[in-house]
This record gives sequence, C-alpha cells and structure tokens, in this order.
Amino acid sequence: QVQLVESGGGSVQAGGSLRLSCGVFGYGDSIHCMGWFRQAPGKEREGVATLNSGRTTTYYADSVKGRFTISQDNAKNTLYLQMDSLTPEDTAIYYCAAAYPDVYACPALPRWYTHWGQGTQVTVSS
Repeated sequence: QVQLVESGGGSVQAGGSLRLSCGVFGYGDSIHCMGWFRQAPGKEREGVATLNSGRTTTYYADSVKGRFTISQDNAKNTLYLQMDSLTPEDTAIYYCAAAYPDVYACPALPRWYTHWGQGTQVTVSS
C-alpha cells in the first residue's frame, strides 16, 4: 500500500516562494506517475504539474508554467513542488497524487490517480 504525506504549505505574501514536499511510503517502486493538484474553495480539483518518475517527463498547467517546478529526489521517495512568484490565485489546498501506469506523459486528470495525500494549505496574500 502506497502512502503519500505532504508538507511545506503555509502562508506567504504575493511574489514569495514555497516548496512542497511529498513523502512516498510503501511500494513506491511500482509508482510511475506522480503529480501535484490543487483545489481552491468552490472550485474543482485541478492538475498543477505531473512527473513520470522513470522518464522524467513533466507537465505544467499554463497558469504555473515558468513559476512552478516539479522534481523528485534520486531515491524517488520524495516529490517536490517549488513554487515561485506566488499570486493570490495560487491559494488552495495542494495534494500530492500517485498512479501505477507508466505512460510518457502523465495526465493532469485527478481520476487517473489512485493514491492521494491528505493535502497541505497554501495561502498567498496580496
């Protein structure tokens, strides 16, 4: 059983930075797709960035391109999301997610992912 545990959320002023971490516990070697998603109040959960851990291919939502960077450590047991130039529109609960299938481009569709972390709040003030 794979378990995901996020950390690193918090409050920051616009223009600031945060780095989210997601620890992967359990059968992490079977995981190929990992991603960061977010959900703001009253909105649907949306994909922010995804990573194929073996191929290192990435995807970014247009709203975060050039500002956010998804990465993993060499042991593939921690996923990161570096968030720079944050704006109030980035305020949301951020979730880490994982899926077993090995595809070239991991989709940013929540329904693709079978394992989820508990979420971490990110609040950006103007």
